[in-house]
Amino acid sequence: MTAIQAVFLQLVQIGLVLAAAPLLTGWVRWVKARLVGRRGPSVLQPYRDLLRLLRKEVVLAHNASWLFRSVPYLMFAALWLAAALVPTFTTQLALAPTADLIALIALLGLARFYLALAGMDVGTSFGGIGASREMMIAAFAEPAMLMVVFSVAILVRTTSLAEIAVTMTDGVGLRVSLALALISLLMVAIAENARIPVDNPATHLELTMVHEAMVLEYSGRHLALIEAAAMMKLLLYVSLIACVFVPWGIALPGSSGAAALGGLITFAAKLAAGGVALAVFETWIAKMRVFRVGEFLGGALLLSLLGAIFLYVSRGV
Repeated sequence: MTAIQAVFLQLVQIGLVLAAAPLLTGWVRWVKARLVGRRGPSVLQPYRDLLRLLRKEVVLAHNASWLFRSVPYLMFAALWLAAALVPTFTTQLALAPTADLIALIALLGLARFYLALAGMDVGTSFGGIGASREMMIAAFAEPAMLMVVFSVAILVRTTSLAEIAVTMTDGVGLRVSLALALISLLMVAIAENARIPVDNPATHLELTMVHEAMVLEYSGRHLALIEAAAMMKLLLYVSLIACVFVPWGIALPGSSGAAALGGLITFAAKLAAGGVALAVFETWIAKMRVFRVGEFLGGALLLSLLGAIFLYVSRGV
């Protein structure tokens, strides 16, 4: 494949993650509404919400610093780049050599760090509470994520997402360690995206909210960027799980344009299935207390650690 083709596919990927993120969020909301017997909003409602916020005037607190104004742009850019790095429909991307799991975790941590700083910048009690809870979640989620990376890296001998997808497509067999890593990654994804049972994205109760507490002072285009970044983060985790653990259907190196088109269709099906699974899970389970989130993510860390140990011992490395 020529460099021009790789750049073209990368541009398609960049546009795809930006356009599909609100659709995935709308799809999850629509399925959840149907499951509880409500009609629910249209799957296109997130697009309308973002456009409405972009038209609104930005209202800033008098003591807001330059950091508070910059964080929405920095967070959006970091998560957009991270989502663009994860192979969705093909591995033949211009940024494939830089699509590393460690770099991905760094970008996610950078976005989280910026948002926590913004939550504390204005000095409101809600922002401080949300930032402290976010850091508590990160203290467990990041080590668990790293152990999942180590488990996969021990098996495939690389942290490159493109090479991982190729190796997993060729087949590595059924392994208990990979199942533990998958469960751990699912638990981390739920926590990182502020989903039930860790957090409720639709609540504004001060005793329970985490993500919403940090963005209460934002409005207008700043809030639109933060909401769009949160939508892309959900898409990122679904894409990451599909790339590492369910890579079938993705266009591999040397494949034709028809394979890339088939990869797009397969990726759309994976997003739809992931949205249905998330909606069913959130409808079936109740939100836990904030102080039990540590136990939940501690379980994720333990599962990922066990998976890495099993792989390490079984391969004799």
